[in-house]
Amino acid sequence: MFHILKNIIWIVGFVVVAGFVLNYFGYEINRNYFQERKGDCQEKLKECQSKLLHEGLDNAKCNFNCLDPKLIIRKK
Repeated sequence: MFHILKNIIWIVGFVVVAGFVLNYFGYEINRNYFQERKGDCQEKLKECQSKLLHEGLDNAKCNFNCLDPKLIIRKK
């Protein structure tokens, strides 16, 4: 139990230090990214579902990439 707590503290500390380092080098973390992109991802999912229903399982090719790292950490 102690090891789990210690690891959680290390991970949180690393995330905090990484945030300060990114801020120092002129980057910021977009904390609203998932709220902003939720509608776009749902639209892509609906499109993929309809394509899957029409083409079947063998021919369906969905380009479902909702996570863009360039938009999560961006230059100020």
